[in-house]
Amino acid sequence: MLYRTRYCLSSKSAICWVKIQLENISRRTTSVTMHPTTDSEVNTDVSTMHGNKRPIDDGSENEAKIQKTEAETVQMTEAEMVQRIKRKNHAMLLGYVGKDYYGMQRNPGMKTIEEDLISALLKADLITQEQFENIRAINFQRAARTDKGVSAIRQVVSLKLPENTDKTVINQFLPDVIRVFGIKRVTKGFNSKNQCDARTYRYIIPSFAFALEDQSLLKLGEEVNEDERIKQLSVIDGKPYTDYRLSPDSLNRLNSILKLMEGSHNFHNFTSKVKPLDPRARRYIISFCCSETFVSNGIEFAVLEVKGQSFMLHQIRKMVATITAVARNMVPEETINEAFKTMDKMDIPLAPSLGLCLCHVHYDNYSKRYGADGLHETLDWKECEEEVQKFQKAYILQHMVDTEISEQTTLKWLAGLPFYSFSNRDVLPVEDDEKQLPVENDEQQETVHNVV
Repeated sequence: MLYRTRYCLSSKSAICWVKIQLENISRRTTSVTMHPTTDSEVNTDVSTMHGNKRPIDDGSENEAKIQKTEAETVQMTEAEMVQRIKRKNHAMLLGYVGKDYYGMQRNPGMKTIEEDLISALLKADLITQEQFENIRAINFQRAARTDKGVSAIRQVVSLKLPENTDKTVINQFLPDVIRVFGIKRVTKGFNSKNQCDARTYRYIIPSFAFALEDQSLLKLGEEVNEDERIKQLSVIDGKPYTDYRLSPDSLNRLNSILKLMEGSHNFHNFTSKVKPLDPRARRYIISFCCSETFVSNGIEFAVLEVKGQSFMLHQIRKMVATITAVARNMVPEETINEAFKTMDKMDIPLAPSLGLCLCHVHYDNYSKRYGADGLHETLDWKECEEEVQKFQKAYILQHMVDTEISEQTTLKWLAGLPFYSFSNRDVLPVEDDEKQLPVENDEQQETVHNVV
């Protein structure tokens, strides 16, 4: 018992001794920190002791320091003001004319829709320079990637923006051929591409493209004399080709051909660089029809409307080319089914990009789930419809009609159509648009939700 008591006392004494030593060390450290002594201070004190006066501080040096600090603060505020603004996830509805643009997606050194849009956001002080250079920082995502020359009536992008952003602030820095129609708050995890249920495209083409061919003059897969061919195509049933109108029977036949594209099929023959057994080639077409016809500048135009879950590169333009060849009796209807079934690559051309435009981006499931929660809105954009229609008529349709008349786009394309055999060919011609594309692109790398 005595041994244990001595041990405890000894231990307590040791602990107390350690505490005292630590407190002494702490006091010495604090004293040195609070009262540093340098050689200059020692010299100053000595000078003062010998009667030399210290220089009087008039405050100018401190005032200069204050002014410098204030200037640095202002400069920092201007540079970081945009950065510090609280941002929320938004969906933006916009339209554009694809003429003179190398598609929607940003591409260094190329004129693209995204480049102009993001530049406008920067000029409007809605994003920083760093965010301009790296748009992933604002979670920027497009619903559909349109190709060179392709327009959009209703395109949707998702991105982080300051709350209550006014579209007019953005539009003042955009060219007239690009317009922002609306901006809405969306859920934190909303992605305009991944949460899109379907996309609807329109292909607007002169109806004379579906007039029947003169079989006696037709030779598929051979070189053609373009001037001679255009001369033949310029007259339909003894009248100028511009006078052609789709009859009810011709319209019904056209719709029956379009319907052959509906359903789930292997579209490897309607895109580039996708093999027959590649899962990406299987796509689901919800509907395909001629929704209306209209006459402008004396020419009748047909509006082909196709709705699908997703589309691959050039898919719609190759579909339109095949449908046109079938409607003109250049190839039989079985050609479409053969293109789905064969493991070989068929010789199918691209229809002109002029007539293609993105019409709708559908978010039915999102709107049903979040549109009535009191915090978010539906993404049907009905409130923007009047402005959308004005832009479509004044810019997109006008551009299509004017270009068609001045450049005879469809007529010249039809002249070269017989060069393509619409059958298996060992060496396929390379389209001009395909020459400008990289081997890989994000449309073909995705399994779902791909776009034209």
